[in-house]
Amino acid sequence: MQPRLSYTIWFSQRTGSTLLYKALESTGIAGVPREWFNCPPDLLSTFRKTSHAELQDYLYSLGCTANGVFGISHSFYEPHFSQLTETLQDFPACGSAAIKRTAVWERVFPNHRHIFMTRRNKVRLAVSWWKAIQSDEWHVPANEPRTSVDLSDKYSFDAINHLYNECSMREAGIQEFFAEGNITPLNIFYEDFVQNYEGTVRTILDYLELDSQSAAIAPPALTKLADDISEEWAQRFREERQKDWVNRGW
Repeated sequence: MQPRLSYTIWFSQRTGSTLLYKALESTGIAGVPREWFNCPPDLLSTFRKTSHAELQDYLYSLGCTANGVFGISHSFYEPHFSQLTETLQDFPACGSAAIKRTAVWERVFPNHRHIFMTRRNKVRLAVSWWKAIQSDEWHVPANEPRTSVDLSDKYSFDAINHLYNECSMREAGIQEFFAEGNITPLNIFYEDFVQNYEGTVRTILDYLELDSQSAAIAPPALTKLADDISEEWAQRFREERQKDWVNRGW
């Protein structure tokens, strides 16, 4: 059966989206908003289903809690998103008429809300992204030891600069998607979220018109990974990025 309420957490890398979806999932009332489409866009093959109707019902079962709330986290990038949209157009909930991609998304996921997860400081985002690539340490569960990796020679201006540009383009793509559908999302900033973890989760529950007052929210499931290397790379990158600038931004 279709969800009675659904939502997407839109994000680019290293914005705290995993910490957020684990927090929302812990409430037991806000769906299971994992990265269900972090896979090849040929969903029938990926999920081993024989029809789009079967696949649609299976996805609903993956992302729903017992109260009929469906959640998903999704990172926008091309051509993956366009290919994914083509697949979703074959879902029974979508219907057969040619429609805009925002309408495809909102027909497949009914009574839909949009949450935009971002990070104000894109330099620190790009540094975190490159550091995770080099260490292969993307998330560490709370109270578990971190892997010791020597990153002393792994700094790369070109790599961090690329990721700085890439995260900006991904977020521009998300914003274009919102503009196409006249969508006003709930904006969640990483910097605010880590300062006010529980308050942020309750704000989202309110936005979803769920019971934010009595919901039990688990403590943060992940350990913050920023460290001295992160700070060293951020400072080095900002100096190199603005070399010879007359008017510096930072």
